[in-house]
Amino acid sequence: MSLNEALKLAQAKGLDLIEVAANATPPVCRIVDYGKFLYEEAKRESHSRPSAGRMKEIQISPTIDPHDLATKRDHAIGFLCDDMKVRVKLRFRGRQKAHKEVGYEVVNKFVRDVALYAQADSPPKMLGDRDLNVVLSPLPRAKRAKNPREAQPHERPPAPPAASEDGGTV
Repeated sequence: MSLNEALKLAQAKGLDLIEVAANATPPVCRIVDYGKFLYEEAKRESHSRPSAGRMKEIQISPTIDPHDLATKRDHAIGFLCDDMKVRVKLRFRGRQKAHKEVGYEVVNKFVRDVALYAQADSPPKMLGDRDLNVVLSPLPRAKRAKNPREAQPHERPPAPPAASEDGGTV
């Protein structure tokens, strides 16, 4: 179809003529609503982006309780198994700034705990005088440990024996 005929047909329908493949012989065009076309392209592009670029942040403190640290570690492992990077941020407050070695110990313990799932991009670094940061990148799926969320739940232990009417066990 000639260019003039295609333009007349598009104008008659109240739509736009869009060149889809310019390098083809002859060039390929479509008659569509241009605004809708742009919306669908943007939607398609956003779904095709790799998820590896996403990053989550976990904040901890030098005086964190071991149970709280384990909970944060489990959250980080979940994010890493979803192929997200994790930034671990430790903030020093008040007199904690005088003992930064405690913060380094906590962050290094965290990094060691998630070593089966991630590696640190660089050693922990101070940003300013109060923030200690480290970025963890997920290991390739082949080298990474299995996701603990997908593991089979443990079977329940057998129930204790029921008591009979005479007080003995059945």
